[in-house]
Amino acid sequence: MTDAPPVTSHATMQSRVLDFVRKGGSYRCETQNEQNAALKLNAKGLIRRDRKDGKLWYDAAAETAPDGEGGEGGPDAPDTGVDRLPRAVDPRVEPEGTEIAIPRHDASDLLATVERARRLLDDGDVIAARMLASVAYDQAKLAAQYGERFKAAEKLVGKARQLQGDALLIEARAKIQLAREWDAATEAGQTLKGRPKSVPNENAFTAADAGLSRKEIHEARKLAAAEARAPGIVERAIQARLEAGLEPSKANLRAAVGTSSAPKEDRGDNLYQTPPEAMHTLLALEQFGSLILEPACGRAACSRPLEEAGYTVSLADLVDYGTADRFGEVQRVEDFLTSEALDGQPDIVTNPPYGALLNRFVAHALRVHRPRKMALLLNLNFLCGFDDDDRNFAMDENPPSRVIVFKRRLPMMHRDGWDGPEATSRMNTAWFIWELNEAGEYAGPTEIRRVDWMDHMPAEQAEAAE
Repeated sequence: MTDAPPVTSHATMQSRVLDFVRKGGSYRCETQNEQNAALKLNAKGLIRRDRKDGKLWYDAAAETAPDGEGGEGGPDAPDTGVDRLPRAVDPRVEPEGTEIAIPRHDASDLLATVERARRLLDDGDVIAARMLASVAYDQAKLAAQYGERFKAAEKLVGKARQLQGDALLIEARAKIQLAREWDAATEAGQTLKGRPKSVPNENAFTAADAGLSRKEIHEARKLAAAEARAPGIVERAIQARLEAGLEPSKANLRAAVGTSSAPKEDRGDNLYQTPPEAMHTLLALEQFGSLILEPACGRAACSRPLEEAGYTVSLADLVDYGTADRFGEVQRVEDFLTSEALDGQPDIVTNPPYGALLNRFVAHALRVHRPRKMALLLNLNFLCGFDDDDRNFAMDENPPSRVIVFKRRLPMMHRDGWDGPEATSRMNTAWFIWELNEAGEYAGPTEIRRVDWMDHMPAEQAEAAE
């Protein structure tokens, strides 16, 4: 393999990574700077990622179709304005080899639709822009899904996703503008509530005028609030999905900007202390390397038992709790979703934040940190679900080795600072254990084990629990 390029500017790094990929046919990105450059190149459709090895990249232009024929038709192919993908057909109805046309990024009606929506938004026709962008989003989403289903060249899927992201951004900006207009009308007393029997005032602003349902207006207002708190968050969230080679969907946008979760004043810092019963069980059944990363350390509910068992634990959290390890080293304050792998490749043990960020949290740990072993305390429902790329990445493409299911529910994990009545837990939980095999892969198969945490409690605590 060719030697790695030296660290340099972002643009130069992208150029060098692309050069190494094209010269060698593939290239493994060993540093975070290289991986960042590769993600940028992937978003541009220039290189593609190996489906099993997230650090291995190939030249997208060199990819061939399953039959060995050029995926793009070759340099002398006529410019038809569309890229062709093989389509699954019923031979009783359509001849074998029937193709489906996927609009091409640089010569398609879909691109024209997105551009028209953008012009409408710039001209102030917000409602028309939102409606047109919504149509373009659905079309681009369908094109990307067809491409993935029928194994199209990755850059074709990337083009469709780029258009989907463009349309989503236009639609989101239009909704934000409508939400602001709605709030202004509300403040001026010009909005109508309920379903009045009388003819509405001609100066009143209704949900129908906005082209949105009441529920959609509520969601648009949350989107506007998120953008006001962190200007540019919508565009950054969409771009991050594209750079990671993932679909920029509406659901992921809501999750990324926090509009699909409870208000922060209700969730606090999303800290739910890990019960000691869970840690006693984990330590009784699993062994780890000497160094462990706890990236959501909270108030040390996980790290303290680990240290008592003899492990050295590196502490970090998005929130500064002032938590210190046994050596007096205070936790780092960092966002795990943007963190880089630590030297020494420590194992990971944590009770991650649930809700909208969970899938991204788990996928980031596997993609970027790639620990030799990782134990996450998760809702048993994490076994299910199929419509999130990050969840599929963690459970299908990089399956855990074991899932240790608590057949007796753990005691209730109340929110940090909760002073209300103690409740009985209604959540089924499990330790999900990922472990690299000899080939350096998270490959499963996944073993399901049922355990009773009562069997692993210290004698005096087990008696008190009964």
